[in-house]
Amino acid sequence: MHYIRNFCIIAHIDHGKSTLADRFLELTNTIVKKNKDQLLDDMDLERERGITIKSHAVQMNYQYKRKNYILNLIDTPGHVDFSYEVRRSIYSCEGALLVVDCTKGIQAQTVSNLSLALKNNLTIIPVLNKIDLSEKFFYKKIIEDIIDLTKCKTDEIITVSAKTGLGVKNILNRIIEKIPYPTGNSKNPLQAIIFDSIYNPFKGIEIFFRIKNGIIKKGQKLKLMSTGKFFYAHEIGNLKLKYIPKNKISTGDVGYIISGIKKNFGLKVGDTITDFDCPAKNFIQKIEEIKPMVFASIYPLNTDKYEDLRNSMEKLKLNDPSIYFIPESSPALGYGFRCGFLGMLHIEIIKDRLEREYGVSVIITVPNVSYKVYIKNDIIFINNPSNFSDSIKYKKIEEPYVTISIFTKKEFIGNIISLCTKKRGIMINQYYLSSGKVRIIFELPLSEIIFDFYNKLKTISKGYATFDYRFIGYRLVELKKIIILINYEKIESLSMLVHKENINFFAKKICKRLLNIIPRHQFDIAIQASVSGKIIARETIKSFRKDVIGKCYGGDITRKKKLLNKQKKGKKKMRTLGKVEIPSSAFMTFVKIEE
Repeated sequence: MHYIRNFCIIAHIDHGKSTLADRFLELTNTIVKKNKDQLLDDMDLERERGITIKSHAVQMNYQYKRKNYILNLIDTPGHVDFSYEVRRSIYSCEGALLVVDCTKGIQAQTVSNLSLALKNNLTIIPVLNKIDLSEKFFYKKIIEDIIDLTKCKTDEIITVSAKTGLGVKNILNRIIEKIPYPTGNSKNPLQAIIFDSIYNPFKGIEIFFRIKNGIIKKGQKLKLMSTGKFFYAHEIGNLKLKYIPKNKISTGDVGYIISGIKKNFGLKVGDTITDFDCPAKNFIQKIEEIKPMVFASIYPLNTDKYEDLRNSMEKLKLNDPSIYFIPESSPALGYGFRCGFLGMLHIEIIKDRLEREYGVSVIITVPNVSYKVYIKNDIIFINNPSNFSDSIKYKKIEEPYVTISIFTKKEFIGNIISLCTKKRGIMINQYYLSSGKVRIIFELPLSEIIFDFYNKLKTISKGYATFDYRFIGYRLVELKKIIILINYEKIESLSMLVHKENINFFAKKICKRLLNIIPRHQFDIAIQASVSGKIIARETIKSFRKDVIGKCYGGDITRKKKLLNKQKKGKKKMRTLGKVEIPSSAFMTFVKIEE
């Protein structure tokens, strides 16, 4: 155990986490020949978007002062929607590298991840990356900000260029010197924490763990402490770029188990694995329940694919336990699931993963937050507009609020404060950093930031603003339900719950967007938005029109009128009996995210 170091990398998006991990793999000879960048980002989505979506664990061997050390690295995502991945990684480590881009400085997620690491008593090693892209006099100001944030000394900050490899070896040496080795006893009853799992169609569920106490041997009978269900360790080993099978894994080490289980039997990330015959008495830590922030419904594009969607969702939940879903049905879309997500980017990533990894094309409905509703002596939570009725008299309704932390340049303060105020925000504080940046703290309704807040923030700050948010509780709200009617038929899947002041804005916005999405038919299509039985917005999609009088050459005008009246009656009948085909893109109207 004295020669094991478990650490993770935490930082904001695009600050060089994955590139730094590449340099570690090269310096430790974990890879012989590098054939691509960002080796730990193994999903196509991660490479296309340039962001880390999943935590990735890898073991490296490194020699320092003629002694061989085992370094277990967990690379973590930087986007706020995947903060749960960071939390899981932190629980499995004793130390963390806090990476800051010297061209951008401290960002919102940098502060959030650091707070989480300090809360779990991790040793922090501050790293200033991309020094090859910035003048020394400029990043000296960034160093001052890091000192203010971490309370460290100047010589404790390691300056590196992950791209060129400059200074990266100093980080490996500092990891061994500063990060403590794991504590525990291999003679104690087995306690191993699960920090991730995936579904392998050939081998079954693969479990990734870190041992706190005891030893895991190949073939050992194990059980989950939360459910008491047992399984066998058919194969165990360490996590390098490839699985390295072993006969046993000891205290403090990180590894994998292949159990051969093909169905999810209550496996939860954060659960404790113990020996079946000689179990431990206590959990390593209490399993944290993940609270979804945004809700939407997922339906298969082809209604016959419902079972495929259900199986795909169960397998995906093994790899991403932050997804919440329950079955539901819709007259327009058939059978599907009501799902909870951590944010708007999370919704888009799940949709792409379902389609790419599991081959199920899906429709996602308009996202909503969860409202706290008081009825007589009862309290219920409503996250689906179809469960809300304007005709029922509710005692009061509360909506979720978040504290939002924005980092930006001084010149954009006025525009950002104006944006947050329009979004019903309350300013709490602002802090000026030595690098010329400002940190602004606001309290905002979550419903105001899940749609177009991020895009507007990036626009008014010319891309120089980042934000992070955390849930703080519920507050009173006056809520209204917007019902969309297409060809005078209610489409419940497109309905929304919005603040009373925003009903006209959202009603017009939805109608105009649907006007450009729904294709033209042989008859006029009315798109209407209704609130409390009153139509407050309308758009009309004009019909295709056949030139029925084109074949008339001269003759009496009554012949032309007769043909036009006949066409008019046909259009009226078609409008009554005709069915409007709503494309799947209509349901994705408000799930457009720019990263």
